[in-house]
Amino acid sequence: MKKKISRRTAIRAVAGTTALAGTVEFSASSVIAAEEVKSSLKGHVNHSVCRWCYNQIPLEKLCQASKSMGLASVELVTVKEFPVLKEHGLACAMVSGVPGGIENGLNRIENHDKIVAFFEEAAPVVAKAGFRNIICFSGNRRGMSDEEGLKNCAIGLKRIVPIAEKHNVTAVMELLNSKVNHRDYMCDHTPWGVELCKQVGSERFKLLYDIYHMQIMEGDVIATIKKHHPYIAHYHTGGVPGRAEIDDTQELYYPAIMKAIVDTGFKGHVAQEFVPKRDPLTSLKQGVLICDV
Repeated sequence: MKKKISRRTAIRAVAGTTALAGTVEFSASSVIAAEEVKSSLKGHVNHSVCRWCYNQIPLEKLCQASKSMGLASVELVTVKEFPVLKEHGLACAMVSGVPGGIENGLNRIENHDKIVAFFEEAAPVVAKAGFRNIICFSGNRRGMSDEEGLKNCAIGLKRIVPIAEKHNVTAVMELLNSKVNHRDYMCDHTPWGVELCKQVGSERFKLLYDIYHMQIMEGDVIATIKKHHPYIAHYHTGGVPGRAEIDDTQELYYPAIMKAIVDTGFKGHVAQEFVPKRDPLTSLKQGVLICDV
């Protein structure tokens, strides 16, 4: 029986997974199948994959597999892991490591100094590596009103934006559901995040639109993407319900969603962030092909 793991737990553990991960076979037949995926890609989508969903695979192996199937990025890794990605010619489309994680974010003034210090240290390293997006979070409400949280996040981000502008990187706040996975999280609806972008007023702060999370919170995914795409820097996938494979076992039709994203002129990355219930690399290949429109 596989042990269920949450993203929160995985993010905390990701730095040590390479040494501790169990072995996963990466056979010649897998390489051949992956190369077939790579040769079939249309070139309209920059594909990425979230590291934490594949923690059972050592990072080196995941990079090999990702590269062989045509992915451009392995993401949600820290700056310490950049050399492994670079060795395989991969980008990190979304850099992680912000202090406080998901729950203790920018909606509280007392968190700002540590988060700003992180951006001061990480931004030049990310820029030097040729990457551009660094994730951040609103934090949980804990009784705070959305209005106060919006104000506090804007205060903190206005300290971060000059750093991002100096190094040509982008601070990106993720939209997460507060109904199933991240109860009490504040940035849980697109209009709230868009309003924050407007208050910050810089192209160096945008949103990570997680399709799985926003389907749970508000639905209307394609219309939302069409309306708010100027404020979106990045996309994540995931099957609803259950966050498993994005195939016909779930309620979202990803080819139509991906076509809507491509039609907006989006040039960033779309990352697979589902938790595989079947063979992980086979499911990753399937997800990439489904999203390649």
